[in-house]
This record gives sequence, structure tokens and C-alpha cells, in this order.
Amino acid sequence: MSQGYQNAEPLLKLEGLAKSFKVGTGFLGSRKRFLKAVDGVDLAVLTGEVLGLVGESGCGKSTLGRLALRLLRPSAGRVFFEGADITDLGRRQLQALRRQMQIVFQDPMTSLNPRLTVGSLLGEPFAIHGKYGRAETGRQVAALLEEVGLRPEHARRYPHQFSGGQRQRIGIARALALRPSLVVADEPVSALDVSIQAQVLNLLMELKERFSLTYLFVAHDLSVVLHLSDRVAVMYLGKIVELAPAAAYTGQGQHPYTQALLAAAPVADPKRRFRPPAIEGDVASPLAPPPGCRFHPRCPERQDICGQQEPPLREVEPGRLCACHFR
Repeated sequence: MSQGYQNAEPLLKLEGLAKSFKVGTGFLGSRKRFLKAVDGVDLAVLTGEVLGLVGESGCGKSTLGRLALRLLRPSAGRVFFEGADITDLGRRQLQALRRQMQIVFQDPMTSLNPRLTVGSLLGEPFAIHGKYGRAETGRQVAALLEEVGLRPEHARRYPHQFSGGQRQRIGIARALALRPSLVVADEPVSALDVSIQAQVLNLLMELKERFSLTYLFVAHDLSVVLHLSDRVAVMYLGKIVELAPAAAYTGQGQHPYTQALLAAAPVADPKRRFRPPAIEGDVASPLAPPPGCRFHPRCPERQDICGQQEPPLREVEPGRLCACHFR
């Protein structure tokens, strides 16, 4: 975890961020529907911290990460980077900004061009931004490979000639080529074997300290996020329902959804291996989110107000925000 970030200014700030995707074409006059992937998110990532973003699949985590980097244009809200509003920047302005904001994708097999050698893949950022000539680019590529635990001669190989863990190291090297200040790690180990997940996570943290990076770390595994992060935001159906320092979750989550995620985490205790399911039912469709609190159809503490009025995300204790009527 990072030290000394507490007094830092926000490197990234999201205000009222929302993203809807049109579903269907309205054939024969039928009503067009919109999928609300992200719905009114306020979030700040402080310089030097690791902010974890966790939730079940389909809750909008990856979409939020892409909105933060302006890989997607928001339907509403604003994105600020280093205090500047980047929401409406054009393509050329965004290209210059890419030097400072990068992403590590979930699946290295699909995010790396199979037709290019590793040397060409890692050299692309330098060519796009006109940083180095051919000889210096070769030296930089060799250095990048060594930084992520690979050998310079690997530059001549193609992605399919590497293991999953090695391919993800290449993806990390590509993200760090231009020495960004912010990296969105979008479930960077979920596609890897358990045996090598820890190696890649340790590498990410070593590189963070070496190059003074700030991470937005997206994952569905709460135990991993709590281990790596300084603060953790819990997301459900497009909204942030809890935000607190990682250490605060070691006791108990405040929001019922957070409590259910913590209860579902694996426990190294044979006597507790047959625990009942922590959450009943499935995540509601973002095409038709429930009224009021998004979690209330699955919440064991729900009352009438939960289905009628949406709870605001408010401070329930110092440094901890929660969106629940009863906290």
C-alpha cells in the first residue's frame, strides 16, 4: 500500500459521471431502451494512492475505468485530470494526454496484436508520440522488458509464443512505456492461473513504487483489492455504495452489499467451507434498475423506504461513505 498519499490532491476526479448504451434499434416504432452502465458516480483518485474498485460482474467497473481515461465518452458528468476538465477534449488533445494515462487490460491475449512482434508492440507508443529514433526505441524496448521480468531477446517473439503471465507482463510494459502518472488496472489477473496471479500483482506494486504511479485497480475479488489498495470503492449496478480506507473493511462493511461480499470471500477454515450463499438472487438488469436503492431486492435488511427512495452516498464515519438509509 502507498504511504503519504493522504494529503495529496486528486489526480483524477469524476463528477456525476454516467454512461448509457442504446440497446436495440426501435424497430417498427418500438421503444428504444438504454442500458445504464454507470449512473451518477462521484469519485476522486488521490495522487500516489491505489484506489480499489470492486463489485460483481456487470456492475459497471470496467466501464467506469474507461470513462476515467476518456476511452469512452460519458453520457453525463465531468472528468478532471490534474485539475483540468478533459471531458470534451478532441482526439488530438486526448492523444497528448495518453502519455499520462494508461490502462492494463484484463485479457492479454486479446489486447496484444498477434501480428506484431513484442518489439513492435512496445515500440508503438514511442512512434505514435514521436519520442525516439529507431536505435533508441530498441534500447527503450529492451529496458521495458527487463523492468517487467522478461529478457531483451523476447522482443523478437510474437505474443502467442508466451504464457499468459508473460503476455500480461508485456501488456504492463506497454502501459508504462511513456511513464504515465495514472494507470487503470482493469482486472489484470482475472484471466491468469492462480499460481501466477501473485507474481503479476507483486510486479504491479513494485513498479508503482519505482515509478511513483497512481492506480485505479478494478477487480471483482474483494480480498485481492483489500490487500493492495489504500482505499476501496464498492460498486453495485452502476453506483458507488461504499467508499472507505481498506483497513476499515477488515472489521465489517457498512453497506449490506459490502457485508455480503466480505462473507462470500474464501476462508481458510475447513469448518466453514460449507457456508450458505452470502447474497440471494442475481444482479438486476441495468436495462431496468430497481427503484430506490439498487440493492434492495436482494437486501436482507430492506424496508419499504428502500424501494421508494434512493439513499445518498454520505459520510457515516470519518473517511467512510455509505449509501444506505440505515447507516
